[in-house]
Amino acid sequence: ACSSVPKDGAGSFDGMAKDPVATAASNNPALSTLVTAVKKAGLVDTLNNAENITVFAPTNDAFAKIPKADLDKVLSDKAQLTKILTYHVVGQKLAPKDLEKGSFDTLEKSKLTTSGSGESYKVNDSANVVCGNVRTANANVYIIDSVLMPKS
Repeated sequence: ACSSVPKDGAGSFDGMAKDPVATAASNNPALSTLVTAVKKAGLVDTLNNAENITVFAPTNDAFAKIPKADLDKVLSDKAQLTKILTYHVVGQKLAPKDLEKGSFDTLEKSKLTTSGSGESYKVNDSANVVCGNVRTANANVYIIDSVLMPKS
């Protein structure tokens, strides 16, 4: 997924580093479904105004793994959508070494776990980090290949 990041402009790594996280994500074509979900949940300002957060950002392909009827249902249920999206956000900036064997409280209030090393990390033993430690003005972003679901 790092290869899908534009080489220059607002959606590039340098460009994303200048913008707060929701704005930065909106400039990355691989994250357009996530950005649509964040807008529907009314979380743009929440994410852009938060300080020192980590966002595990599912790609468009990650959202595409969810059956369309289920995805449409979630996108139309603001409370459920907010719960899922805030489960992807940790209230501290995490460096790759923090992910080696981590357990972190999310903004949704439950924990997610991380494991791995080097270039290979997993979240909740299911989602792979496909592009890690992308910096934005207020967050570290780890692009992942699956949508994380909080235990309901």
